[in-house]
Formats: sequence, C-alpha cells, structure tokens
Amino acid sequence: MSDISPLLSRPGAVAATGPDEGVAWHYGDPIAEQRALERGQGVVDQSHLAVITVSGPDRLTWLNSLTSQSLLGLEPRRSTETLLLSPQGRMEAALAVVDDGETTWLITEPAQRESVREWLDKMRFALRVEVADVTADWAVIGEAIDAESRAGESLAWRDPWPAIGDGGTRYGPDEGEHPGAERPWRLVLVPRASLVGEIAAREQAGWMLAGTWAADSLRVAAWRPRFAREVDARTIAHEVDWLRTAVHLHKGCYRGQETVARVHNLGRPPRRLVHLHLDGSVDVLPEPGAKVFNGDREVGVVTSAARHHAEGPIALALVKRATPLDAELDVVDESAPEVRIAAAQTEIVPVDGVAVSRPAARGPLTKGLPRTGMIGSA
Repeated sequence: MSDISPLLSRPGAVAATGPDEGVAWHYGDPIAEQRALERGQGVVDQSHLAVITVSGPDRLTWLNSLTSQSLLGLEPRRSTETLLLSPQGRMEAALAVVDDGETTWLITEPAQRESVREWLDKMRFALRVEVADVTADWAVIGEAIDAESRAGESLAWRDPWPAIGDGGTRYGPDEGEHPGAERPWRLVLVPRASLVGEIAAREQAGWMLAGTWAADSLRVAAWRPRFAREVDARTIAHEVDWLRTAVHLHKGCYRGQETVARVHNLGRPPRRLVHLHLDGSVDVLPEPGAKVFNGDREVGVVTSAARHHAEGPIALALVKRATPLDAELDVVDESAPEVRIAAAQTEIVPVDGVAVSRPAARGPLTKGLPRTGMIGSA
C-alpha cells in the first residue's frame, strides 16, 4: 500500500503533516471546504486511517472483554466507539467500531495500527476470532452526514459524539447544549481501489472535496477529542470527557476498569479539556504542544488548534484541573516564544472534576478518603 493518497496529485492540493500525513490538508480553499462540510456537501479523504477487522463467532464477546465499551449484542450497522486502556487506565488507542453481521470493523489512528493489531492478535488465545489488518485493501472517507449506513450501502461508522451512550456519563454539557450536536460526521469504508471513483461520484453530485484543515476545524469547534491530538502518555478518559461515548461504567471487567471506576466514583481527573478562543489579531496559530500560561505559571498545553471560518482561531487544550475559569490565559508557541496569544477559556470538563452521574458521598465513610497514589487525586 502506498502511504500517499492519489488525491494528493490534485491541482492545489497541500499535503497534511503529523497524524494526517499522506492525505491533503486542503485543496486551495480551506474556508470554502469548511462551509461545504457544514452544508453536508463535503467529502474528506481519510484514507490514511487504519482499518482492522475481527471475524469469527466470538468476536463481540471477546472485544467486549478487552475494551471499555459494552459490545455485547451490537447490532449490524450500529456504530459505537471503545478504548484500549493500560492497566493503570491510561488511554492506549481509540477505536471506531461497526459490525456488518459477520465481521467487526475497527478504524483507528495510523500510529496505533501495528500496536492495536499485534495486541489483539496476542489476546486471541483459543477463542474463535481472527484479526486482520485490511488497511491495504480498504480506505476511509469522511462525510458530514448524521446517519448509519443502510443495507446495500457501503458500511459506515457514524460518530456518536456527543450523545451519552448507554452506561456512559458526561463531564461536559448535556447533548442539547453541546456544540458537537451541530456536527454530523461519519466514516465510510470503501475498497481502496475505488477511492478515487467514490470521491468523483460525490463531486459529480455537487459535493466539494475538502481537506483535513476543514474537518479538523469543525472537530475542534465541536469539542470532539481525537486520540492523535488530545491524548498523551498519561491521559485518562475523564480528562477529555470521553466517558460519554466510549465507556460503559456498568459492564464487566476489562483492563483499566479499576481506574475508570475509581476516578468516576471517588477521585477527580488531574487535568481537564478546555476550549480556547484565541486572539485573532495575532498572526500566529499555535501548534499542538504550545504551552498555556496563567500569568507566569505554566498550566497546560494546546492539543489542537484551527482557524474556523466563523469563530476565527480556536483551540483545545489540556490544563490543570484547578485552573480558575476566570484565569487570564496566554498561549506561547515555541516557533514564536516572544509572542503571547491571549486565550479566552470555555469550560468543557468542570473545575470540580465531578461527572453528573457521580454517586453521592456517604458521609464520614468516604469523607477524607486517602488519595495517596490514586490517579485523579490532584
């Protein structure tokens, strides 16, 4: 499989970098591309994403035992997502999940492709499952459509964000007040040999080919975390409000479950995801990794930044949970360390670090519970 999409040969195409390397950042007009996606008339080449299949009669039971989501009885063409966690509950991969009745299809980041396949293959034991990396044969395209695929159509994964799934919970606002409710999105699986033809058919229907700049701008505006951006080596799902769509709090045991339950029931996430409106008069868009300051004190890091056609420069950032909501924040990028970009903070995960479904405290029995060594005790 070539690592470079054939669509990068289009006139005006500018290659993306970082986790989107191999596809186009934009095709010459990223603002028009954003607007086309908002109208539901845009298509995005996502063929750099990895596609892994799990087949066999035990596939859903097996995946259910390994990951954070309840997958038992997952209906064909019904989308969900799940997380692979470390024994300490830190995020190791995020998987978009859809089953066609015979095979479970997993879509993940390119950087997690080998580790996910190898770990799943290692955990098969004597169960009736087969794991395959089919990225060389299957490609992914993104559409601004809020619909599951129907029988006779190409299989698609519909992004569940920001709905609160069965067994999930939220730290951020309810779905009706969440900006992510205005962002329809799905990933369609197509034979890789048909990628160019599938894009061309949509263009003939009046759609516009858009790059990752446009798709990511709408994602940031929707407060939608992405594993390749919002997750580092110590991220737990609570910090980025990912319990709403990717975690079932009442299912059986899986690796990392103890931390998920403990932080939800008793602890508090050490950091919290925030949305930043950046000073548009500064002609610098910070890169992921730019530092966030409250005065002279470093309090966090930018995870994603984008230029939105309506909101201007915006970002997602992970900051220390106790950072006050009224703190005057500045962002400093290492490419221009002399420039401090003023940033207005919008709360996503609350300062108190408490989910809406957290059990009520039971008096002296839980009051003053020791936190030593506990993730989320900060």
